[in-house]
Amino acid sequence: MTPFIFLNSNNDSSIIAFGDGPCLRLDSGGLDSIQQFIDENKKEYIFLALSYDLKNDIENLTSENTNKMRFPKAILWVPNIVVRIENNQREYLKGDESPDNEVVIDAFFSKQEFHNYQLDVDFRPRTCIDDYLKNVNHLKEEIQQGNIYEVNYCQEYFAENVELNDSIAAYWKLNSITQAPYSSFFSFDEFTLLSGSPESYIRKKGSKILSSPIKGTRKRGETKEEDEFLKNELLHDDKERSENVMIVDLVRNDLSRIATKGSVKVDEFLGIHSFETVHQMISTISCEVEDSLSFSEILQATFPMGSMTGAPKISAMNLIEKHEDFQRGIYSGSIGYISPNGDFDLSVIIRTLVYNQKQRYLSCAVGGAITIQSSAESEYEECQVKVKGILDRMKK
Repeated sequence: MTPFIFLNSNNDSSIIAFGDGPCLRLDSGGLDSIQQFIDENKKEYIFLALSYDLKNDIENLTSENTNKMRFPKAILWVPNIVVRIENNQREYLKGDESPDNEVVIDAFFSKQEFHNYQLDVDFRPRTCIDDYLKNVNHLKEEIQQGNIYEVNYCQEYFAENVELNDSIAAYWKLNSITQAPYSSFFSFDEFTLLSGSPESYIRKKGSKILSSPIKGTRKRGETKEEDEFLKNELLHDDKERSENVMIVDLVRNDLSRIATKGSVKVDEFLGIHSFETVHQMISTISCEVEDSLSFSEILQATFPMGSMTGAPKISAMNLIEKHEDFQRGIYSGSIGYISPNGDFDLSVIIRTLVYNQKQRYLSCAVGGAITIQSSAESEYEECQVKVKGILDRMKK
């Protein structure tokens, strides 16, 4: 299957890319192979998907839990067609505006109105509720002992023997539900990603790098009054605020490893942003970097993102491996692109359906931050808000 990607801001701006070109499917190796591919394709648009398990090549870590998805460590790809779409106007950044290329783009957008599409799939949790509650309480004990301050604990919802016959229609249905600023559709080999992510991992504009971690969630209200109440409740929730503060500190520390002296700053602190299914608390941290800094050096300092690990990061990742029962793979990894000038924009893979056509396996993982103030039952309910807001509505 020809590789294809659509990155959608849901703000009248998107990028679509397709066609064969140089690619790297990284099942072994690490940052050196990624940087070599980037160096070999300078001045090109490079699209990439980075697995959470790339962490093992950044730190001395392992991933040995159940791995049904079998997503590679990384995929990097240079398409022969790249088109930016602004206010429905198409600009070919690479390749020709040929009838054949227009047909491909038109076919993708022709399914945009498929709001009646139904994903008739029954997902089941890999982690039973009793084990989930037990693991959260174990992690709270680790916090009580001072081994960590916060950890992002996740669980997988999955379905087997699935035929995803119209993945494009499924993407547009998901997008109608989430309307997320880091929405994406990615098809490469046997893998298809349908993402409704609201979260930015890291982006680079010139010499400036920005990261916008999310910590803090509330469901949307049924009425305007309830919606405003829930937003205000999130803003003033001590637990949610402390989660966000800890991750802001972690990201500041990560960026300080690559920043020019004195340039790390917090651009937005504890901002409340509303999406179709949830309210989120988001902060943005930025820094300036030297022109000579490589992409792999940025990954080395910042990946995986703090919002999906915890603090201290290495201790949190070790406890994640111990308490979770699935390999995250692309979930809580990243997808995005590098521009010919070296700028880039990468999302956090959450609120995402991941499909392996060969295995006929469909997965949607979900998680949340555990702190000393966490209630295991409340954390479980928060996961239900996140995942059922997507899976239940995909079936309607």
